[in-house]
Amino acid sequence: MLYRRRSIILLAIDLLIVCFSISSSYLLRYEWDAQTKLLQMLVYAVITAVICGVMMFWFKMYQRLWKYASIGEVIGLLKAVLLGWVIAYGVTNYYVDDRIPLSIALRTLETMLLLMCGVRLLWRIISYQRKVSSEKAKVLIIGAGDCGAIIAREILSNVSSELAVVGFVDDDRKKFGQRILGKPVLGSRYTIDNIVSEHRIDEIVIAIPSAAKSELSDIIARCKSTGSKVKIIPALNDLIAGKVSVNVMRDVDLEDLLGRDPILPDLKGIAEYVENKVVIVTGAGGSIGSELCRQITIFNPSTLVLLGHGENSIYTIEMEMRRRFPRQRIETVIADIQDRSRIDDVFRIYRPNVVFHAAAHKHVPLMERNPAEAVKNNVFGTKNVADAADKYGVERFVLISSDKAVNPSSIMGATKRIAEMYIQSLDTQSNTKYVAVRFGNVLGSRGSVIPMFKEQILSGGPVTVTHPEMVRYFMTIPEAVQLVIQAGAFAAGGEIFVLDMGQPVKIVELAEDLIRLSGFEPHTEIPIEFTGIRAGEKLYEELLLNEEAVEKTKHNRIFVGKPLGINRVELELQFRRLERAISDDKEEVRNVIEYIVPLYKDVS
Repeated sequence: MLYRRRSIILLAIDLLIVCFSISSSYLLRYEWDAQTKLLQMLVYAVITAVICGVMMFWFKMYQRLWKYASIGEVIGLLKAVLLGWVIAYGVTNYYVDDRIPLSIALRTLETMLLLMCGVRLLWRIISYQRKVSSEKAKVLIIGAGDCGAIIAREILSNVSSELAVVGFVDDDRKKFGQRILGKPVLGSRYTIDNIVSEHRIDEIVIAIPSAAKSELSDIIARCKSTGSKVKIIPALNDLIAGKVSVNVMRDVDLEDLLGRDPILPDLKGIAEYVENKVVIVTGAGGSIGSELCRQITIFNPSTLVLLGHGENSIYTIEMEMRRRFPRQRIETVIADIQDRSRIDDVFRIYRPNVVFHAAAHKHVPLMERNPAEAVKNNVFGTKNVADAADKYGVERFVLISSDKAVNPSSIMGATKRIAEMYIQSLDTQSNTKYVAVRFGNVLGSRGSVIPMFKEQILSGGPVTVTHPEMVRYFMTIPEAVQLVIQAGAFAAGGEIFVLDMGQPVKIVELAEDLIRLSGFEPHTEIPIEFTGIRAGEKLYEELLLNEEAVEKTKHNRIFVGKPLGINRVELELQFRRLERAISDDKEEVRNVIEYIVPLYKDVS
């Protein structure tokens, strides 16, 4: 039915074009005397209309989908019109007394071809625009500058693109109402909500790679409330290098929402203790350890030793490092920090100057079920590495600790606190400078909440959160590692450095943000379920013990806790007791830990 209606409409249009072409040709030829040729004109029009109509059906011009028209359809139309014109001209001259002037016939042919092709081109354009409005995702570009224009041009020039640019948003009022590549600047960031609602925007692309983190965070916060999917152009360097394209757009991550400006490290201070030195990173295959390797290399250590227990993770970071830093001397060591003799051999062979100890068991619920393993790795593993550092004259030893070590409620937190206590006690009698760096959760680390949330969203939910009031401190992995390396430069010995984690974030709000940034509505499209607090978890984390007096350092994001006096003899005695308890039951392990760390409260 639709096909027949379309054919009738096109036939009617073609017949009107034939009549218009002939009548306009006569008027142009005879002007006001055209009425003298009225009968000839009518006969010519009727014959041409009938014959051209037959030719159009003969060449199946009304069976073609003109929204997909190509050069083949145009050639078919030319054949039908030309053949119909020739036959109609001959037949008409046979029936009329006066021969039709050739100038009228040629002008008629010219007008028919122009209008018939034009109508079909217009048909295709209208069909394409309908397809754009119905099938393509409507895109709003934030940033009407060079980057935004590049993205818009690429989308508009790609016919197969699934995106359709609606317009731009920019805070520069001089650009309001102006057009870029034919698309209007619709308003500022403060009107994003209205623009998205009015134009039914599906996706928002943030194309301001030079924006400050705080400004970017504000824009993202406004975008996420619209329910549209949000993408971002990663970095200014990509614009400079000419790499900006639709392909480099990425989804907005939660770390973009933190809104903290880049860290400005003391490059000279870091270089002094890392450059041309042998550096060992334990746990080098983990999230923090691998980022430590990447960032330490920037400061040109003579040798970087990647030490880890898992061969696959060490292989992965080794391949990446060799590809990215081909001139850096890299050694890989597969070793378990619980193996004292093996760690001793590694230190004897490589004679490191600096050690970053990132190897640890960190998953709270797992360690609650396996307290002996937490002790073996986090306590005695740290002791083995720290003792080897003392024995072989390491200059600096940096322990990666956790906010869970403060007033711990979990086995994992308590073991990290014992590790802090041990290196502080060792610092009092060693030439090595021992320090710990304490921080909270890092976004995207292995086993952390963010990858789990993303998996749950991809599978359609529900997203599981332990408690509606659960609060945590968060920072990005690169942020945390930069500050760890910087803190190492401030080491005098025995300190516990505390990183500025910004404002604490509710986990449920984190889940809601991630759902919105994925283009869904929390609680409706993707449900959130509360599963209850797990063993060893606290609602709130802390960064300092009550007795630790915090002081500022040269860096505005790093604070230092006053070293506490640790009785080394007593600690060694409790370590022997703890060693015996490992082979006993879980309760004995917990009892000894509670004795060593009086602030530890078992909430399991």
